[in-house]
Amino acid sequence: MFIRDLNDCEEFTAGDNSILREILHPDKADLAINYSLAHAIIKSGRTSRPHKLKTSEVYYILEGEGIMHIDSEIKRVHPGHAIYIPPNSLQFIQNTGQDDLVFLAIVDPAWKKEDELIL
Repeated sequence: MFIRDLNDCEEFTAGDNSILREILHPDKADLAINYSLAHAIIKSGRTSRPHKLKTSEVYYILEGEGIMHIDSEIKRVHPGHAIYIPPNSLQFIQNTGQDDLVFLAIVDPAWKKEDELIL
């Protein structure tokens, strides 16, 4: 059995300026998965930097509210929303609320630095 506590995951600022904690990644634990899972935070009034991934990604909103930008599409998001981001899409998320915007980010196949382009 493998259990990872979020509080045991190192917090860092990602290239897109989100505050991340990588929970699961197949290169960092002996796990039979092809995806990576991260916990992300965008502070109130902040926006992640526009970026593209060569892989698909899903955001699952846990707390807060914001506006998701994927290519030319713009939608309001809130807790309970799952957002599919196709490969090679220009993406960023804006926190429009008073509290942190908190979400899970699932990248499949697993996130790799060389698969991300920060604009």
